Amino acid sequence: MKKNDILKEIVLKKKERLAAAKQNLPEEAIKALMQGLAPVRPFMKAINKPNTISLVAEIKKASPSQGVIRHDFDPVGIARIYKEAGAQALSVLTEEDFFQGSPAFIQEVRAAVDLPVLRKDFIFEPYQVYESRLLGADAILLIADLLAKDALAELLRIASGLGLECLVEAHTEKDLKKVLSLKGQLVGINNRDLHTLEVDPKTIERLFILAPKDKVVVAESGIKSASDVLFLKILGVKAVLIGQAFMESADIKQKVEDVMGW
Repeated sequence: MKKNDILKEIVLKKKERLAAAKQNLPEEAIKALMQGLAPVRPFMKAINKPNTISLVAEIKKASPSQGVIRHDFDPVGIARIYKEAGAQALSVLTEEDFFQGSPAFIQEVRAAVDLPVLRKDFIFEPYQVYESRLLGADAILLIADLLAKDALAELLRIASGLGLECLVEAHTEKDLKKVLSLKGQLVGINNRDLHTLEVDPKTIERLFILAPKDKVVVAESGIKSASDVLFLKILGVKAVLIGQAFMESADIKQKVEDVMGW
């Protein structure tokens, strides 16, 4: 596998799994099961606080660049620790093949803690948006690099109709322009290039200044220390999404407090 084909590989696998999921539970069946779902928890409101930087704490077992990050992986236990440590929201990795996630983690985590839950996955079809709502996600990640502008707008429209908020992620100026041309207020700026998996911490600096002040910007990837978080707070970033630094730590709660300066 070529290094720059990683995103392509993930999407190919995801398409295979989607085909199987649709056979198992068609879209119409998902829609029928949506009656009486619990209300969505407000994700953006939870992380958009004045004069502070919020934490979206990520639950992630593995990654394509690192392999297994946490061997004693207990999504519910980790969610409870994050809540106790003061996280404002959670991100749950549900991609199965490269991150060893599971859609079931959303249901388990949401039942265990009262924080808003972001579904972090490679979402490019309406089916996945409906599925996310059924699973209990309060927000979903949409990756600008994966979607044409029209497709992105359509997924945002469907999500909005279901009450889901969307964190729309950009890594390049081109992606960011696409994101900013749409209605969403939540903008993710990812320091990681999803094609090569390389992290460039300067990405957030370059792109943040291009985002209008009314956007709620979440910084992603490569955030490891209190000085990283302090820099982003001074820059004006509203929230940080951090997973790996916490998942690698023997004492997750202490690491959260150290990194966030709490």
